[in-house]
Amino acid sequence: MSARLDRLLVLEESQRLADAAGGYAETWVPLGEVWAEVTARTGRGAEFGAVPTGRVNWRIVVRGAPVGVPSRPEAGQRFREGSRVFRIEAVAEKDPQGRFLTCFATEEVAT
Repeated sequence: MSARLDRLLVLEESQRLADAAGGYAETWVPLGEVWAEVTARTGRGAEFGAVPTGRVNWRIVVRGAPVGVPSRPEAGQRFREGSRVFRIEAVAEKDPQGRFLTCFATEEVAT
């Protein structure tokens, strides 16, 4: 089993930073770059208020990594490719040996 890892993505994790007013601001911190195979699965249109949007579900395959290491993607993290953002919904091993991971992600864009 193999994958065509031909797109470079940045894996990011959300962190909370305290602000001066007793609250916090959310920021995204890069954890590293990964090569990936990115394949569209399904898509649909919707409206966010008066703004039409599109939502696409993606299958993103990356090299495997042991549970607990920073290079292993997790649900709640995201991939970035330039201005595009892919929010990771779930992660599963693609093959029994764990050589590759399949990340199920969602991208929302204003149309």
